[in-house]
Amino acid sequence: MRRPTPFRCASAAWRWLAAACLFAASMVGAAPSAAPAAIDIGVLSVLGGEDTRRLWQPLADGLARALPGHSVRLQVLDPDALDAALARRALDFVVTNPGHYLRLEARHGATRIATQTRAESNDPAHTVGSAVVVRADAPLPATLQAVRGQRVAAVAEDAFGGYQLVAHEWLQSGLDAEASAVQRVFTGFPMQRVADAVLAGRADAGILRTCVLEQLERAGRVAPGALLVVGARPDAPATCQSSTPMYPGWAFVALASTPPELGRIVLLALLAQPADAQGSRWSVPADYQRVHEVLRALQVEPYAFLRETRPQALLGRYWYLLAGTLAVLLLGAAYMLHVELLVKRRTAELTRSLRERERLAQQIAQGQEAMDHLSRLSILGELSATLAHELSHPLATIANYAATVRRRASRGDLTPDALALALQDIAQETERATRVIGAIRALARKRVPVRALSDPVALANEAVALFCGLLGQAPSIRVDCAPDSVGLRVPGDPQQIQQVLLNLLKNALDAHRAAGRADAPTTIYIERRADRLAIAVQDQGAPLSEAERARLFEPFYTTRPDGLGLGLSICRGIAETHGGALQARPADATGGPGMVFELLLPLALPTASALPAPKETTP
Repeated sequence: MRRPTPFRCASAAWRWLAAACLFAASMVGAAPSAAPAAIDIGVLSVLGGEDTRRLWQPLADGLARALPGHSVRLQVLDPDALDAALARRALDFVVTNPGHYLRLEARHGATRIATQTRAESNDPAHTVGSAVVVRADAPLPATLQAVRGQRVAAVAEDAFGGYQLVAHEWLQSGLDAEASAVQRVFTGFPMQRVADAVLAGRADAGILRTCVLEQLERAGRVAPGALLVVGARPDAPATCQSSTPMYPGWAFVALASTPPELGRIVLLALLAQPADAQGSRWSVPADYQRVHEVLRALQVEPYAFLRETRPQALLGRYWYLLAGTLAVLLLGAAYMLHVELLVKRRTAELTRSLRERERLAQQIAQGQEAMDHLSRLSILGELSATLAHELSHPLATIANYAATVRRRASRGDLTPDALALALQDIAQETERATRVIGAIRALARKRVPVRALSDPVALANEAVALFCGLLGQAPSIRVDCAPDSVGLRVPGDPQQIQQVLLNLLKNALDAHRAAGRADAPTTIYIERRADRLAIAVQDQGAPLSEAERARLFEPFYTTRPDGLGLGLSICRGIAETHGGALQARPADATGGPGMVFELLLPLALPTASALPAPKETTP
């Protein structure tokens, strides 16, 4: 004899406890003179109206006996009629299969208070399954997947044990019944119609709830052995055959409108009921999570919303938008291809243009370098006469000393002291000539621009010294340095800055000679202006008209008959290359003599790392 499992012992304890509570409730319950309260229980019809009533009427009678103060009315309803009764709040409780219960839970807020179990398993979590049947005279498929392409009859698409469990097994093995993998034939309730369809040849196979085939055979509705179960599982109930795993049994459901006290006493009476003729009884509510997984995989209610986001559903609903989007994408792709071809073509043209621009820039740079060099040579050319005179003095002195030493040596009266003095004078004159020639070579040679921080005051003094050294008679040049400009530094090429100052000093000297004031002084002012340094050269020559000042920096424009007109143009280019500017204005706003040429240069930042790098320039 098989020993009772702990679950069976727990169920027996529940039933004894329910009986005791029910007896206490009935003794303290309604007064004898009170009218019986009606309890309406709806039952989902799966076998047929009368068959379903005969199946569940013992339950209603048992509850009526356990609740003497109440009358229990049983209503056998199909799914649509059951939903309509719930909408009218005409029912207090519902007895239905697991899949339909989840629909009621989602639609009407129903709550299971008990789960049916059978004597064969005595486990409410493994009670309901599906059996796929075929005629005995037809070939018996080895598995559920072997019915692919055949006509399969079922009660309805939303029948849990009559279709959904088998559909879930098909789906798990990659067989999608909705995608025409099988030919579905829905007969509607009761399940007797499914068996009749298979026996009559209107379907090759049919789906019945587990144990329904055995019930139909016992009732004489189906001849024993006329239908065979496909893929019978060894874990099915002892007296039944199943093609699918077993799931939680039917649920006894309380509705949201059911009074809690009524639900409590009905639950107690339900748990105290003995097993019915089929060996079924009611137990504590089972976990319906596996039922949720089946319905979620099938994407049926209460998970029907998942169908709305499936690719097939979206395609059917928004095909015109998808078609329009595809058309736009194709047009966009064609347009992008066209644009890409144009971009490649334009890129090639731009590359050629850039190369041509670089070539022209190199030519311009070479021309600018040549002009810059020409400007320096022009200064030397204009000062060549003076330069020759300046060099003639040390050379004549050296020659005189050499002749004197030679004569005195021939007479024999050359003393050591006289010889040392002559040699000292010769060395000084040689050094003087060397300095003049070195300055000329530095100014005349071509060189690569350098970047350095220079003292503007020292640059101005060096330019004055070099300019005066090139002249036989040095003009009067004064450097006036403001106190706030001492110690400042300007970034750039020192020699190019000196070249600008030499040009400005040469122009000042020419202006003095043209005005008949060759001995007039020239002044260089150095002062700070915010983040710039101004080096201004002021002459005493004749003032220029507004029209002449407007064209002063144009290439090849000059006010001198023998001038080239390139000096000031080149000087402005050097100033702008260093990030500065070169400006000209009258020295006296009232129309007096003189012009002021002002070179503006950016000041160096406090740290060397933050110095603004000067642009690459031509020498």
